[in-house]
Amino acid sequence: MNSDQQEKLSPSENKLIAQRREKLEVIRASGIAYPNDFYRENRAQELIKDFNQLEKDDLESLSFCAAVAGRVIRMRGPFVVLQDGDSTIQLYANNKELAVDYVECLKGLDLGDIIGVNGKLFKTGKGELTVRIASVRLLTKSLRPLPDKHKGLIDTELRYRQRYVDLIANQDSRNVFLTRSKIIRYIRDYFENASFIEVETPMMQVIPGGATARPFVTHHNALDQDMYLRVAPELYLKRLIVGGLDRVFELNRNFRNEGLSTKHNPEFTMLEFYQAFANYHDLMDLTEDLFKVVAERLGKDSKIEYQGLTIDFMKPFTRLSVTDAIAKVCKIENKSVFSSDENIRSLAEELNVACDKGWGQGRVLMEIFDQKVEHELTQPTFITEYPLEVSPLARRNQDNPEITDRFELFIAGREIANGFSELNDSEDQAERFREQVLQKEAGDNEAMHFDADYIEALEYGMPPTAGEGIGIDRLIMLFTDTASIKDVLLFPHMRPRSEIES
Repeated sequence: MNSDQQEKLSPSENKLIAQRREKLEVIRASGIAYPNDFYRENRAQELIKDFNQLEKDDLESLSFCAAVAGRVIRMRGPFVVLQDGDSTIQLYANNKELAVDYVECLKGLDLGDIIGVNGKLFKTGKGELTVRIASVRLLTKSLRPLPDKHKGLIDTELRYRQRYVDLIANQDSRNVFLTRSKIIRYIRDYFENASFIEVETPMMQVIPGGATARPFVTHHNALDQDMYLRVAPELYLKRLIVGGLDRVFELNRNFRNEGLSTKHNPEFTMLEFYQAFANYHDLMDLTEDLFKVVAERLGKDSKIEYQGLTIDFMKPFTRLSVTDAIAKVCKIENKSVFSSDENIRSLAEELNVACDKGWGQGRVLMEIFDQKVEHELTQPTFITEYPLEVSPLARRNQDNPEITDRFELFIAGREIANGFSELNDSEDQAERFREQVLQKEAGDNEAMHFDADYIEALEYGMPPTAGEGIGIDRLIMLFTDTASIKDVLLFPHMRPRSEIES
């Protein structure tokens, strides 16, 4: 323990740690302090599944001997509760029937210790499945006291910084991450059943493409060149479409050098998928079905509760254009306000939306949407017809070249997904990359680079294709009713303690 950590402990906590260290020294002196030869034959959840339905007498007649192991989380008289993975199981010790060594081991236990136990299964008078201890071994001595059993680890800052303690102390936190694992499995099942194949693309890239975002920069020593942690896998996945893999998906990490908030973490999990010979309408239909399937597999009957809202996945998702959404939320009856750059800028001024003078009308329009509309979209809503200016990889609309065949899905006031019919015209894409380069040279750190290899790939021919990205962390927040992205990340990025305490 370093001096900074020690200073933050109360005198009583320091005393408890000192006492536990003394116990450990005694154990070291008598033999192996951290044995690794106990064989756990039974998991608590398996024992509960196989034996809990039996009557007391029937269980006794089986005379089943169990070998369990886990962390001591409660001690009450002769009873000990063991946390074993996702479940707990009760132990019972009759000191009169135990060898002296085992009695001494039990007397020296502290909350948090990890033990191995052999003994017969039985049921108490209250019907609780229990292991009657025949032998016990201390496998790991816990040197730090656990949080109060009733309060758990309630300090939010500590929960994020010390997730290992949070998982021990807070069952709700454990449940969130168990649900996260289930959702990711359901998503994989969905796409595999739809004939998509899962692929992996580079996380270190020479050119960071696929999204307008500021990348993290690193250096490859052997190649002696700067590289970037990917902001999105998009351009590599579309190369695979060119190569003839018609349906691909990837579940993996993206990295964007952005701020920290309840909605943003610089490192996050993204699902991206691409389907040849499909358009953005097809993906909206697929997304709607995917969300319903996930909700149903979680046992939520296509409805979930999120921060006091009831989100209904059974009803058809609303579909609105950007301008229609602004008009609806801002109660604009005269659509001519969207007809020119001057009118859109006047609208922004009227709505007190600050805009940079260098922005085009498409970006101004989206700033109005971001500030005035997005947070109002509580029920699942697809927003379509995004301006060309803010959609450098999306296909132009055939009827209106100023907009793109693109959508974003909003739920509970947050963007959850982004998809579009892909731009497969290599010359158009090259021109848009050149525009992005000009924006970068003008000071836009999030603008894209010119990716010559991707242009070359398109020149071989990419079929009509639609693609989409879904933010998995925000999806998990939605289905676990959590307000902050940090609650669904095992190890969220945090500001240094020195900055917070200064």
